[in-house]
Amino acid sequence: MRIKRTTPHTVPLKRGRVVALVSGLLAASALTATHAHAHAAADVTAAPSVARLSAMGGAVRDADVPGTAWVVDERSRELVVTADSTVSDEGIARIRRAAGPDTDAIRVERTPGTFRPLISGGDAVYAPTWRCSAGFNVRKGNTYYFVTAGHCTQGKPAYYADSGHTKSIGPTTGTNFPGSDYGIVQYANGSLPHPSAVNLYNGGSQRITSAATPKVGQSVRRSGSTTGLHGGKVTGLNATVNYGNGQVVRGLIKTDVCAEPGDSGGALFSGTTALGLTSGGSGNCRSGGTTFFQPVVAALNAYGVSIF
Repeated sequence: MRIKRTTPHTVPLKRGRVVALVSGLLAASALTATHAHAHAAADVTAAPSVARLSAMGGAVRDADVPGTAWVVDERSRELVVTADSTVSDEGIARIRRAAGPDTDAIRVERTPGTFRPLISGGDAVYAPTWRCSAGFNVRKGNTYYFVTAGHCTQGKPAYYADSGHTKSIGPTTGTNFPGSDYGIVQYANGSLPHPSAVNLYNGGSQRITSAATPKVGQSVRRSGSTTGLHGGKVTGLNATVNYGNGQVVRGLIKTDVCAEPGDSGGALFSGTTALGLTSGGSGNCRSGGTTFFQPVVAALNAYGVSIF
């Protein structure tokens, strides 16, 4: 008696499982294939969409855990939550509970130090009770200003060029914090130079001729009055930071560039292009850290000013 041989076909399923189908048994083949497709559909969970991840950010915001920041990673389809040293395990658990069924799409990263707006006393541009850094010089018609962080301009203080408050710069004419983090100060003292340039803290400066939004992975530099010039890369866009006490800022640029108190408001740039204003972060310029920047384009648009 001769036995008719049949050729096996294979259908790959999730996690490498293989189902052998005998071509001579057509009815069984069709039934098995139908079962395989149904099983695959039930076994595979689609990665959350960017819109869904953004909505998860709202849940993280509602959890209200100070010392956290979050940004959508479009490549990995995850919501990356960065937690500073003050955030407890219970704080992380609260965030995951807020995310509900999407908790597996949250990636938690720890960072040293504490997220805070970077204000300190020292040197650069001075309000009556704190020091910040000027960002970029801008103008509207024949009137000149500098833009800086909004937490530096709260209360619309007058600004000075020296710690003794004897050399006036001019008044704060606009401020926005929290929500966003930008403000603007007018040059009322015509004797003060205000070139469209960034201090490189090496005896030189970088001419600034335009403004733009950076890209993830882009190399950037930051100039600030406490730590001078430092560089790094953009690691995320449209990040949200909860500094605590109701101070939540959205739409920020996330970077691995270091910064310290007093660097607030300072310039983030690439070549001749203005990118952002130093908002806050954690760590320092000895051990490194995470720093967030207010996109400068939003500030320019809000005040109707331009780079010159």
